[in-house]
Amino acid sequence: MTGGGGAALLVVGDVVTDVVARHRGPLAPGTDTAASVRTLPGGAGANVACWAAHRGCAEVRLLGRVGADAAAWHERELTAAGVRARLVVDPVAPTGTVICLVDTGAAAERTFLTDSGASLRLEPGDWSPSLLDGVARLHLSGYLLFSDPSRALFSAALESARARGVPVSLDPASAGFLTRLGVDRFLELVAGVDVLLPSRDEACLVTGLPDAADAAAKLSRHVPLVVVKQGAEGALVARSGSVCARVPALPAVPRDTTGAGDAFTGAFLAALLTGAGPRDAAAEGCRAGALAVTRVGGRPPGGAPQGT
Repeated sequence: MTGGGGAALLVVGDVVTDVVARHRGPLAPGTDTAASVRTLPGGAGANVACWAAHRGCAEVRLLGRVGADAAAWHERELTAAGVRARLVVDPVAPTGTVICLVDTGAAAERTFLTDSGASLRLEPGDWSPSLLDGVARLHLSGYLLFSDPSRALFSAALESARARGVPVSLDPASAGFLTRLGVDRFLELVAGVDVLLPSRDEACLVTGLPDAADAAAKLSRHVPLVVVKQGAEGALVARSGSVCARVPALPAVPRDTTGAGDAFTGAFLAALLTGAGPRDAAAEGCRAGALAVTRVGGRPPGGAPQGT
């Protein structure tokens, strides 16, 4: 995984198998709920890489860890999406699996049941500074922060990038897991990150503020560039303690919101790499997010077959 010219995006993060169950109305405890069920490739890190490639990033690389049970399938899907994958095959743990329960009502809101499996067993031994050869940007999935081995790898990768002057972005990934990690610990770990891409819920959780704009402004005093993803309300761009841009969402009829934030992040980073400023890059992110919610699963067109 070496390259020249400093034009590549390297993503380090989770690769998982998504089982997407789309149901209408509330679940019926103790009995059956009719659903359309599909098994698809996923994982926040892998999804970001695929959307960056889809949105025109010339070279996208991915470092992740999977089990032997699905390694070949995931590698094929990533290659088909235009991503150069380096997948470490875990000798013990299976590939991570996420059950995505999607209510097919108007909002197509999703709930995740997550078995991280091998994805959070990435460790410092899987990292080498040479992975940054030819890399212009490093993106780290926030899921790396939620286990001891992958947290150590996160720190090693961040240190290597800072030593080389490679800018680093982070998507916090999960408000639920952030609560368990703790806000103070999170802010300590992300010191040195250049771009933070939280959801509205994550930004409000980390800052303790109920308003997304206030949260974005406060976070931008810790991280140079903050982009808060707000789904159907678009995105906020903040620098130096204030919001400098409000980017509207594009209208879309949602089928499944799984991976919409990953789509935003991937397209945003691809746009930065081709010279766009933060506002225009956020607009690209909103376009990708609007496309993502019209599809089942977290990947862009051209990857795994889509369900109905």
